[in-house]
Amino acid sequence: MSITPLAALSVHRAAPVFRSRIGRDARSGHYAVPHRYRLHLSTACPDGLRLAVGHGLLGLDADCPVTLLPAVPDCPGGGHSALRPLYEASAHHYTGPALGPVLSDDWSGRIVSTHAPDILRDLDRFPRTGRVSLYPRGLESVIEAVERMCAEGITQAAQRAGAAGADPAERAAALDVLLDTLGRLENRLAGEEYLADDRLTAADIELWVTLVELDTVHRCHLDASAVHRIAGHRALWAYARRMTAHPAFRSALDLDGISRRHQGRCRGLEAAGAAVQILDWASLSAAAEDACRR
Repeated sequence: MSITPLAALSVHRAAPVFRSRIGRDARSGHYAVPHRYRLHLSTACPDGLRLAVGHGLLGLDADCPVTLLPAVPDCPGGGHSALRPLYEASAHHYTGPALGPVLSDDWSGRIVSTHAPDILRDLDRFPRTGRVSLYPRGLESVIEAVERMCAEGITQAAQRAGAAGADPAERAAALDVLLDTLGRLENRLAGEEYLADDRLTAADIELWVTLVELDTVHRCHLDASAVHRIAGHRALWAYARRMTAHPAFRSALDLDGISRRHQGRCRGLEAAGAAVQILDWASLSAAAEDACRR
């Protein structure tokens, strides 16, 4: 697959306070061993949702348990009181917010990493047999290109296109970037089930989470005409439906939590696009659940 990445732009994520890595042997300090690590995340948060889906695809429930955090943080600065002991044990006199997601080491009671992209890659290093690989060898550059397209060409562009009080020309230019990116992905998915090498990878997690956020959060700040143009990418939204039918994706989707988190954080103005839902995510999830039970 050939995906031409966008021009280099900074991807806005909170700077990780901790960024150790899990290695493949004991020399790394944090090596991939079952029953040692724990994930702390909220599936209402995009990074937490990515990790929850990847964790489910990798089948790590027993080897690396998950502790779910509230959709709406209960401390100033977006922090979680449940994470405060881990942060204080890991950094002397830590005074910043205790942000999720977190990968912690149960053996030491300290944090390994707060950097979600590293965490997902490290979960993929856990020993397993016959399970999906999120980062197959040879596809790293494709996955990284998709990550940049989603962050810069969809999420950041949608934020700029819906920014209250922004210059109309700037909003129009951002919408053009958004539509161009969606169009490029649409062309790729018109004849393919997945984004990379006809297999489910981290690229699909990235795009699905980005589309969920686009329809449940960013759409609310766009006008109806823009939302209709976004919804016109039929192959892209058909792909989103297929991904939602997968148990690992469907079980992680917390629509109520996403809504409450958005309402608690957003200071922008709601636009006409708020009334133009692209996908009925709740019905998709319920239909897939019913199909599994039959």
